[in-house]
Amino acid sequence: MKNKLFILLLLLLLPFRVHGEELIPNATSGILMEANTGKIIFEKDKDKQVSIASMTKMVAQIIILEEIEKKNIKWTDKVTVSRNAASMGGSQIYLGEGEVITVEDLMKGISVASGNDATVAMAEYISGSEEKFVKRMNKKVKELGLKNTHFVNCTGLDEEGHYSSSYDQAIIARELLIKHPDIIKFSSIYEDYLREDTDNKFWLVNTNKLIRFYDGADGLKTGHTDNAGYCLAATAKRNDLRIIAIVLGEKDSKVRNKETMDLLDYGFNNIKVNTLKSKGDIVKKVKIDKADKEIVNIVLNSNLNTVEELNDKNKYTYKININSINLPLKIGDSIGTIDAYLNNKIITSSNLTVDRNVNKISFTKLYRKTITDMISGIY
Repeated sequence: MKNKLFILLLLLLLPFRVHGEELIPNATSGILMEANTGKIIFEKDKDKQVSIASMTKMVAQIIILEEIEKKNIKWTDKVTVSRNAASMGGSQIYLGEGEVITVEDLMKGISVASGNDATVAMAEYISGSEEKFVKRMNKKVKELGLKNTHFVNCTGLDEEGHYSSSYDQAIIARELLIKHPDIIKFSSIYEDYLREDTDNKFWLVNTNKLIRFYDGADGLKTGHTDNAGYCLAATAKRNDLRIIAIVLGEKDSKVRNKETMDLLDYGFNNIKVNTLKSKGDIVKKVKIDKADKEIVNIVLNSNLNTVEELNDKNKYTYKININSINLPLKIGDSIGTIDAYLNNKIITSSNLTVDRNVNKISFTKLYRKTITDMISGIY
């Protein structure tokens, strides 16, 4: 009897595992991913090519943010809306032909209201035409190594040959969150106004209701068309753990939201982020010839994190790899990596840097040092 009780308690302590049919039974496909490491926690038909509706716009958002970061465009830039952009049906912010609106307001229209007209207006502003912009979108997904995604338009409206997969969408969402974190400033808005000081004031309400009532949710993109069904790329963060959940092909928005929350709950209830070493931790001291600091501390440039199940007690080993060092060095310069191994397999890595700027020693100081070393009997 005692043995049976012990086994029962042990089973209760273990992370609860489920199959795709049990966790998201109504979804065509789906995936759950830890954002920082990209570790897949759960999957269901993750490579199946399906329609994804307005989740398409996440790649448009990546390109817009890249243009902002490169300073090719500014948030305050004014965009004149074309007849083509104003004629877009489906989800829209009701732009008028010839209307002048800022890049920032168009980004709000894309991120909060999923505006097709706003997306086309930005596509034309950046690339000159939607067709050229879509070519750039397809180039971007190839750069990300995605094999089950192809776009025909920038909005996600149903067209033959326009598809993606839940895995590809998770990678796209991760690219947004990790490389372009400003997306959260837009995707976390629940309600706002456009043209607030005009007679044509427009109320924006986020199509992603999870950001209002799911703890930690702050993005990312909804989608719905007849072919795609109801889709959602959701992300939520609690403490150091950020999770991405993708569900595709749900039958209605309520089921979509529930099954997405079930995925997120499963992640938060079953995994943890384990910080093996912290940013700034010293891992090695090295001597650098002809440097103004003879002994230099090699430190982590970012936390060395891994994703584990809640009850894991893993023991890791580490390997430090130092590149050829060229002076001068600045804090943040990558000079190598530290790799964490579990059972002889690399689990995670972090770049290494120096904890202070290091410059070449001046000729005068080098001369004095050489004389001093000679007198001291070093030479």
